[in-house]
Amino acid sequence: MNVKVVAKDIGMPPRKVRRIVDMVRGMKVEEALAVLRFMPSPAAGVVAKVIKSAAATAENTYQTPATVLRIVAIYADEGRTLKRFRPQSRGRISPILKRSSHVTVHVEEA
Repeated sequence: MNVKVVAKDIGMPPRKVRRIVDMVRGMKVEEALAVLRFMPSPAAGVVAKVIKSAAATAENTYQTPATVLRIVAIYADEGRTLKRFRPQSRGRISPILKRSSHVTVHVEEA
């Protein structure tokens, strides 16, 4: 049984989320949540929320306790980019790209 959960359009660039995601890949769910709890990055809270959602889905759908679940795959893809502009001197503009990301978690019984 493989449970897949996707959190879409998270308001952080995928580059920042990937640093956190790479740390918890392959861990057990409880261990990953313990590691994420003490990380200072705001992305850690988002990743923890997605992992909790995947564990809850596995528990409700397949009656698998969260203690035996393991993160098989976790990755952060690029979401849509909001394009904004900032005025510059002499009537020019410079672009501001507000990037977002999609976080995907695959959880399986260990």
